[in-house]
Amino acid sequence: MAGTSLLALIDDIATLLDDVATMTKVAANKTAGVLGDDLALNAQQVTGVRAEREIPVVLAVAKGSLKNKAILVPAALLISLLIPWAITPLLMLGGAFLCFEGAEKLVHRFLHSSEENDAHNKEKQAALMSDVDMVAFEKDKIKGAIRTDFILSAEIITITLGTVAEASLLTQMAVLVVIAVAMTVGVYGFVGGLVKIDDLGLHLFTNSAGSAVKKQLGTFLLNAAPVLMKFLSIAGTLAMFLVGGGILTHGIPAVHHLFEHWAEIISHGAGWYAWLSHVLVAVLNGVTGVLAGLVLVVLIQTASKITGKETAAH
Repeated sequence: MAGTSLLALIDDIATLLDDVATMTKVAANKTAGVLGDDLALNAQQVTGVRAEREIPVVLAVAKGSLKNKAILVPAALLISLLIPWAITPLLMLGGAFLCFEGAEKLVHRFLHSSEENDAHNKEKQAALMSDVDMVAFEKDKIKGAIRTDFILSAEIITITLGTVAEASLLTQMAVLVVIAVAMTVGVYGFVGGLVKIDDLGLHLFTNSAGSAVKKQLGTFLLNAAPVLMKFLSIAGTLAMFLVGGGILTHGIPAVHHLFEHWAEIISHGAGWYAWLSHVLVAVLNGVTGVLAGLVLVVLIQTASKITGKETAAH
């Protein structure tokens, strides 16, 4: 009898693990797009610090990301059980914030005078030269990256939760934890590698005695590093609009269905141009994100000016 119970328990565990593995694979596929945006955003967020501080900053953000997910996983489970209708509005608030941050970066040069921009650049240079200022600079970088990570992590957790909605609570918890840990390790492991490309190039270049291939590879990496960082900066801002706009359009069924309908028209008949439907949806999400971000920037700037005038009047 005891042996039969043990075998039944082992069978139940095996079934659970199989369900978790299958659902984790499905969830990973569905969150792959967000993962790419997460990578671009976070690589961009942690650049700009001293070379010897890049990995510690990445590790600090990764630790903050794990804390985010430690909050989000139980919160998502509770919300889905108690007030499932609140998930979409909360996600849309996060999406709107991403759109605002992206739009603020785009119009920064128009919102601030050249003197303010020069002062900001001098502060950044001073931070790189001063240990005291650098501590504050790193803290701001880490805080901003963790804040952005929270929104992206929330979308990843929500997408995953939707994938396992019909599973048992235990399976849901297991899949969410696996996805949370795997995504964090994957993203920040890759980010850590990206920010150290220039160091690898310098190492290959300076230790290439007798090896022309190593020297050429080192030179290539040194030249490619700043271009890659510039690309990631652009990609990170673009990702804000794609992710934020995507969240907003998915939260408004009429707009989402309209975009999907246009995509179906484009892809009708399949053929080699079927991929255009996905591109069209991404572009429409991005445009939505830009427009939403610009509206929020105008509203917030207007409110700030009104508040400033009222304060001055008093």
